[in-house]
Amino acid sequence: MSSTEAGATAEARERHWTKTSRLNTIVMILWVLFAIVIPFFAAPLNSFTFLGFPFGYYMCVQGSLIAFVALIWIQNWRQDQIDDEYGLGD
Repeated sequence: MSSTEAGATAEARERHWTKTSRLNTIVMILWVLFAIVIPFFAAPLNSFTFLGFPFGYYMCVQGSLIAFVALIWIQNWRQDQIDDEYGLGD
């Protein structure tokens, strides 16, 4: 392998890692939003209802679980795209 090919490979790995770490950062920020921020404001959210439940309660019990599953699915889907883009997929 020539030094040019090795440099391009190292550069591609760096871009891959940049995209991967950016994706992880976004997912963690959203996780904090649904795990900490929304439950912190649950009392004010209880002023209206959703499906017969106080909205703050619903978001803490059901909404956050839906958000976590969606986050996992979206992160895996996007990470597969990033891996395929740089030839690191399955």
